[in-house]
This record gives sequence, structure tokens and C-alpha cells, in this order.
Amino acid sequence: MTLSTKPITEGGERIQKLLARAGLGSRREIERWIEEGRLTVNSQPVQLGYHLKVGDYLQINGRVVKWEKYADQPTRVLVYNKPVGELVTRRDPEGCPVIFTQLPRLQVGRWIAVGRLDINTSGLLLVTNNGELANRLMHPSREVEREYAVRILGEVDDAMIERLKTGVELEDGSARFDELRFYAGEGANKWFYVTVKQGRNRLVRRLWESQEVKVSRLIRVRYGAVVLPDRIRAHAYYELEPKELQELMQFVDL
Repeated sequence: MTLSTKPITEGGERIQKLLARAGLGSRREIERWIEEGRLTVNSQPVQLGYHLKVGDYLQINGRVVKWEKYADQPTRVLVYNKPVGELVTRRDPEGCPVIFTQLPRLQVGRWIAVGRLDINTSGLLLVTNNGELANRLMHPSREVEREYAVRILGEVDDAMIERLKTGVELEDGSARFDELRFYAGEGANKWFYVTVKQGRNRLVRRLWESQEVKVSRLIRVRYGAVVLPDRIRAHAYYELEPKELQELMQFVDL
């Protein structure tokens, strides 16, 4: 292969935008890699804002990246209804079922999960082929709401609800429910709807457990403005229509 020795000029699509959309990292991460000299095009260090063009030979840490397949890739978003017992991972060494085997195969790129649900949590999981969209939806600075239906085993009184809405100390810092409302139930089993704006690990469970009650069932029903449709059964998915996709992209300023 003959590599160009001409100075790198602009034209095409910005490198950090394209690689972020491909899910190789967030734009900020890719910009940091560029500043650290980890990206080269045609054997020359890349500058921030460089636009990739047809024929450019891209390497990250010396490894060739076939970036052309990510160019002009239409954004897709799936709303997947994850059941209890599935893992949000590519593969599991112990053989547990994983969500990605339930999704349609992509000819280009890969599916990226927007956040995670632990093995015992079910409900809405957004999945996209646009890495930049996924990063923006998960970034703490955006404080995207996540709403859950949660069944509690134990006594819940007004004082406990007030503490959970005001804030309690967990091992990784203070946390609270942004919204908490009773839904249904009598006796020891009651259903609540709760909303949080952080994606911290097992946050909803840990908040309730800090009050010495048990979460016996946890279902995510909403992520931002995207709601889990009643018609979508477990293991199934729904693909956002163009208008819904446009609204989601605008929500994160894309």
C-alpha cells in the first residue's frame, strides 16, 4: 500500500464525530487520544477537527481502523424489554443468556446498550448503533431521568419516604429519589414508582436497602422521554420511528 505524504487537509466528516458514532469512545475521549498522539492518518499525527476523506488510512495505537464502514451509517435505536435472568454484556463465560443475541444483526457497526440493568432487573433498555448518542444519554451532566416500578417487601412509612426523597448516604456518596410515589398494594408488599437521574450501579436497590426493606421486583419503565410500550413482551424489541428518533436526537443536542 502506498501512503500519502501530503499534508492532511480538511474535507469529509470530522474524525471525532465519526469515531464516536461508531462507538469507539465518546467525542471527549477521542479528542484526548488525538491530543496524546494516538491517532494517525496516512502515517501523520491527526489534529483536532480533522475531516476524514475517502482513501484516508487511519490507525489508533498503531492498529488499522476500517472507518469507511461507519460513514453515512443511519442511526437506529431499539427499545428492548429485558427479562430477569439476561445479562447486558456481549458474552458471558458462565453461559448466561445475554441481550445481544436477541437483537437483529447489523451489517455495519455494532449495538451499544445505553446503560445497564442487572441480571435481576427487567424492563426498558435502549440499544443504539450510534455511540455518540449512547454516550450523551448516559453522561451524568445531562441528568436523564430513569423511572422504575418497584415492589417493596417491608413496612414503608412517611418518614422513610421523606428520607429517600431528601437524601441518604450510601458507600459511594449521597443519593436520593427525584420522585417517589405510591402506586398500589396492601400489607407487606407495595408497589412504588421512583425516578433517579443518575446511572450509578444498583442505585434504586441500594437506596431502598439503606432503609432495611427489600426490593422483590424492579422494572425500568422509562428512560428520558422513551417509555416501554405495553405491547412489547419480554425478549422483544421495538425500533423507534423517524419522528421519535429525531426527538431523541434533539433531546441530547445531536
